[in-house]
Amino acid sequence: MTPPRVRPTRRSLLALGTGAALATGLGVAPAASADGRAAAAAPSGRRGGEEVTARLRRLEAAHSERLQVPVRLGVFAYSPAGGTTVEHRAGEAFPMCSTFKTLAVAAVLRDLRQGDRFLHERVRYPRRDTEESGYAPVTGRAENLRDGMTGAELCGAAVSYSDNCAANLLLRRLGGPGGVTRFCRSLGDDDTRLDHWEPALNSAVPGAVEDTTTPRAIALTYARLVLGNALPARHRERLTGWLLANTTGRNQLRAGLPRDWALGDKTGAGKYGTNNDVGVAWPPGRPPVVLSVLTTTGDKELDKTKTDVLIAETAALLAGELG
Repeated sequence: MTPPRVRPTRRSLLALGTGAALATGLGVAPAASADGRAAAAAPSGRRGGEEVTARLRRLEAAHSERLQVPVRLGVFAYSPAGGTTVEHRAGEAFPMCSTFKTLAVAAVLRDLRQGDRFLHERVRYPRRDTEESGYAPVTGRAENLRDGMTGAELCGAAVSYSDNCAANLLLRRLGGPGGVTRFCRSLGDDDTRLDHWEPALNSAVPGAVEDTTTPRAIALTYARLVLGNALPARHRERLTGWLLANTTGRNQLRAGLPRDWALGDKTGAGKYGTNNDVGVAWPPGRPPVVLSVLTTTGDKELDKTKTDVLIAETAALLAGELG
């Protein structure tokens, strides 16, 4: 696959078909697979060396000491072409936060009975929905409150801008948060679950099982959606385009990867300093790699930006191992 050669404009991100045009024009295509699960089946190739795992443990310990609070780092990185994986706490449960929005949009694209009609349908909503969501950078704009937004615009707002109200409106179409859980189960992901709406799903209480995933589970699910055939081609291209157009991840994975790597990702943040970034990266001239870095701490009020550097340093380490 070829990495992106251009960057989208902010004006174009939410337009119908923009994601598809961006992904198709930049050479994004699925890995060879017989079905939606094949591209992300449990990796059976070479695992990253013990030195890589030891470096991840040292990173986790160093940032725990820096912040004076226990930090938990979860990592799953996978090169489908080479079969190489790097894992650290990859099977442990972590709060999912806004990384679920990619899954919600994918479920809408695949499962809504009206199909492509929803992408053109105009959805109207009251100001109360934006206020209660806690974060509405796109749905809260005056023109959108007045005129509503198309289904495609809501999908783009949820993934590229992490708009909570847009995500809640999509969850309504899925019958609530459980629709995301059912979608994940249909893909063979038995760990990822969504139980609440925005913003309650970001409580990130240590030890809770609600609204959680594992680094391995969410990485492989993203791989099924972006590199496999879990979605029809036209919807896979749309979703990939929205991920490539992400506006929220400048200081996380993106900050640690080489500048010439393309990255389609979704971030998420919540209480207890929870800070996540999950996506697919395309090194120039080489096959893509799937990256999942999830972090959380023992301090309920810790600002998530305090762990941005941990995610960036982890990304740099992974790029050196898999790139």
